[in-house]
Amino acid sequence: MKSPIVSTATISLEAAQALLAEARRACAARGFDATVAIVDAGGHLRAFERADSAPFLTVDVAIDKAWTAASFGMATQQWNQYMAEPTVAPLATHPRLMPVGGGIAILHEGRLIGGIGISGGTSVQDHEAAQEALRQAGFLQ
Repeated sequence: MKSPIVSTATISLEAAQALLAEARRACAARGFDATVAIVDAGGHLRAFERADSAPFLTVDVAIDKAWTAASFGMATQQWNQYMAEPTVAPLATHPRLMPVGGGIAILHEGRLIGGIGISGGTSVQDHEAAQEALRQAGFLQ
């Protein structure tokens, strides 16, 4: 019998806070204030920040983008394309699924350790800022 225990990896608080700082810089470089959420591999909030001028709706959107990215280990912009498929479209009614660009899974050594979600710019700006933050924090090459 295999072990009944599965070991999971998760982003550390220190790494989440460093990624948050990089995301803030990436958004500022693109000219927008944002809300940034970082979740662990289980989708639980690990680090969070809302810029003073970011609309309050961006709070739930950023958290749900991070959660969605971590749930399947893929970027939220991919979900937008999947929603067009009739076999996947029913997932659109899930209350936390956020199929809008700006959420990216966080991987370390090939293992899912969390997700980042950014909301405040366009979906393209949010996605690009998340990519840049991950790159600067050493999660993307």
